[in-house]
Amino acid sequence: MEWILVSLASLLAGFIDAVVGGGGLVLLPALFATFPSAPPATLLGTNKSASIWGTAMATWQYSRRVQIRWRALLPAALTGFVGAFAGAWAVTVLSPDFLRRMLPFVLFAVLVYTVAKKELGRHHRPRFTGRAEWLAASAIGLSIGFYDGFFGPGTGSFFVFLFVRWLGYDFLNASASAKLLNVSTNIAALILFTAKGHVWWHFALPLAVANVVGSVIGTHMALKHGTGFVRSIFIFVVSALILKTGYDAFLR
Repeated sequence: MEWILVSLASLLAGFIDAVVGGGGLVLLPALFATFPSAPPATLLGTNKSASIWGTAMATWQYSRRVQIRWRALLPAALTGFVGAFAGAWAVTVLSPDFLRRMLPFVLFAVLVYTVAKKELGRHHRPRFTGRAEWLAASAIGLSIGFYDGFFGPGTGSFFVFLFVRWLGYDFLNASASAKLLNVSTNIAALILFTAKGHVWWHFALPLAVANVVGSVIGTHMALKHGTGFVRSIFIFVVSALILKTGYDAFLR
């Protein structure tokens, strides 16, 4: 019964992740609620073991329909991998509590800016080309990758927002690009969790299958309905993240 509940949560997480990121909002709370006595690191590692497959599937699906700017994004994926490793190491020597309290306010600023700028991310007009683009994308990969390794909540949403705001992508192209970087940072995290024995592999397969199914559905919906749909889901997910991170920081 337990694996059925968390697999359903993984399916919904895969859907949300494929559209705009933020699937951890669904799967992680489900894992913590279902297994309250389990070590948090083990639940985090098990979450990564599932979400990486859905994110990889979404990346592949988007690459067939969206013109991903590989020359800029492959270096960004590499810096994201390095940043995630560095962040995971940093969390062993520094406390992320200051980020826990600051995060709801940062997300609120992102939400207000996105809602106020109604044309933000509606048109795909990349601001950079060549070296300037891969340097900017790599800076995003390194910084958000570090954040993902160090703390994590909202990583996909931050990737999407920065690709829209800084690089000039529309929400659909930003979401497609974010998936590639998310795969890279998830690989880094999964390597670390696996090395320390913090993955329940007997749950990994059903969770991964469910996550991939959700990812296929989510990617299909995003490609079918376009950037307006992705923007709406982005606003919803960021709003939910504000509530979740605010509760964790100040009320729990």
